Amino acid sequence: MKLLKIATFLCLNASISFAQTTAQKLENAFRLLENDEQAKYAITSLCVLDANTGKIIFAKNENIGLATASTLKTITSATAFYTLGKDFRYETKLVYTGKITTDGILQGNIIISGSGDPTLGSWRYEQSKESNLLNQWTSAIRAAGIKKIEGAIIGDDRLFGTSTIPQGWIWQDIGNYYGAGGSSLCWRENQFDVHLKAGNDIGSNVEVIKTVPQMPYLKLVNELKTGANGSGDNAYAFLPPYGEVGYIRGTWGMGIKKTGISLSLPDAAFDVAYRLQDTLKRLNINCTEAATSARRLDLENKKIAGDTHQLLVSYSPSLSQIIYWFNKKSINLYGEQLLKTIAYKQGKEPSTRNGANAVINFWAAKGVDKKAMNMIDGSGLSPGNRITTMAMASILFHVQKEEWFADYTNSFPENNGMTLKSGSINDVSAYAGYYTNKNGNKYIAVININNYSGSGMSRKLFQVLDALK
Repeated sequence: MKLLKIATFLCLNASISFAQTTAQKLENAFRLLENDEQAKYAITSLCVLDANTGKIIFAKNENIGLATASTLKTITSATAFYTLGKDFRYETKLVYTGKITTDGILQGNIIISGSGDPTLGSWRYEQSKESNLLNQWTSAIRAAGIKKIEGAIIGDDRLFGTSTIPQGWIWQDIGNYYGAGGSSLCWRENQFDVHLKAGNDIGSNVEVIKTVPQMPYLKLVNELKTGANGSGDNAYAFLPPYGEVGYIRGTWGMGIKKTGISLSLPDAAFDVAYRLQDTLKRLNINCTEAATSARRLDLENKKIAGDTHQLLVSYSPSLSQIIYWFNKKSINLYGEQLLKTIAYKQGKEPSTRNGANAVINFWAAKGVDKKAMNMIDGSGLSPGNRITTMAMASILFHVQKEEWFADYTNSFPENNGMTLKSGSINDVSAYAGYYTNKNGNKYIAVININNYSGSGMSRKLFQVLDALK
C-alpha cells in the first residue's frame, strides 16, 4: 500500500509537471533569474509573444525602458528596410573640377563625394574592397587622359556635417573600432589595425610593431603595459574624432594569440583622399597640393568649386547585404549611417537626433507608444538608450508580413539554438528575436537585464528562454 501511494504521488507530480503551460514555465524560469544573486540590484524584463497572433504568452516588466545594447539594431534595420527598401544602394561619385589640357594636365581637383556609404573600402564585399575601388578610380582618372593634377584629391564629407559621434557615447568607446564615428564619406569601416607585442615581464612596456595600413600623419602614444599570462586584451585607444594624436592605454596579456587591436579612423574623408593620392603618385600621376577634405578646406575658408565633371559612380552593396553584416557582426558604424540616411531620405538634416526621431515617429504611426522608445543612437552603443521589451517585441511581430522578412531574419545570429540578436555593454545583456520549437510553435522573445553583477549572464538568460523549447 505504501509503495502504491508513492507511485501515485510520483505519477501525479509528473502529470502536473507535464501539464505546465509555456507561460508557467517562463514564469518559473524568470522568477529564478530575478532571485539570482547576480540580479539582486538589477532590472530584468521579458516579453514573449505568440508569433502568429501577437498575443502575450508571458511578460514581466515589459513596459520598463531599459538600455538595449545592440538589440536596438533590430529596430534600426527594420526601419531601414521599410523606409529605404531592400535594394537601396549608396552612391559615391568620383568627379573633377577645372579642365584637362591637351597634354593631360588637370587644372583643378579630383573629388570623392560621399553619400553615407558605410561599406566603402570594406573587406566584407568584393565590390567595396579598398584595392578594387582604388583600381577603379585610378583607371577612370587615366581613362580621362589625366597625367598630372595641378590641385589635390579632396574627400567630400559635407553631406552629413561634422558631428560624427552620437551624443551619449562614452569616452572609453570612442577611439576603438566599435566606437568609430561616421560621416558622409567613410573608408574601411572607419578603422585601422595596430599590431602589438607583449613584453617579457608583467608591467613591462608593450611594443607597437606597426599599424595596418601605415598612418604617417597620425601620432600614437603607447602607454600599454604587459599583463599577466591569460589576462588577454585590456587595451583601449583614446583617439578623438578629427584628432591627430591618440593614446593607447591598458594592458596586453602575455601569451595572447591576437595580433593586436583595431582603432577608429579619426578622419575617414581625409584618409580616403590620402590613399587615392598616394596610389596615383605610385603610378606617376602627381598632385601639386596635399590631399585634404571638404571639412579641412572649410576651416581654411576655402570652398570646393561648384562645377564638376563626373568620372565614375561607385555603388554600395544592397541594403539587404548591408543589414546582413550589420546584425550578424553588430557593426555600430552601420547603424549610425543608416539612422542619418533615414533622416536624409525624409528630407531632414541627416543628424543622429533627426534619424532617431524619424524611427520613433515611424513606429508610433504603426501603434507603438512613442514614450516606450527613447533612442540616443542607431546601434545601441550608448547606455542612454531606453526601449521597452514590449515595444521591441511589437516591432519584431509587425515585420513578419513584409517581403524582406527573410533577409531581415537571415541577418540575425544564432544564439542558444534560436534566431536572436544579442546585445552587450557594461552590465547590460539582452537578446531579441524569433524561435520555432520542435512542435512548430512560433515565438517572439525579447529579454533584457540591466545593472547585473559578475559575468556569465548570457547563460542565465538562455535558461529562461529554454522554457520555450
